[in-house]
Amino acid sequence: MIELKEHDTMLCRACGREERASEGYPCGECGTFVCLMCTMRGVTLCEPCSAKHAPPGAAATAKGATKAGAGGGSGGAGGAAPASGAPTGAPPGATPSA
Repeated sequence: MIELKEHDTMLCRACGREERASEGYPCGECGTFVCLMCTMRGVTLCEPCSAKHAPPGAAATAKGATKAGAGGGSGGAGGAAPASGAPTGAPPGATPSA
């Protein structure tokens, strides 16, 4: 008897992970598979469609930021603290007030 081996996974066109086909949604523009995790993060377009809608100079920057900030890193809430002790958003050269 032949043993059937089902393969019910698809590649997410936004992040590249292989996920179950039932745990995802179609791209809002072209209909390709976008996984549930990307959808929960607010990603509704696949990578090629989001590149079409990005401003001309932001395509390379956004791709690098997406890959680097997609859940990795060893920071607390949003990245590393400034090394100088200056509060985030303070102008360069500002000293802490405490």
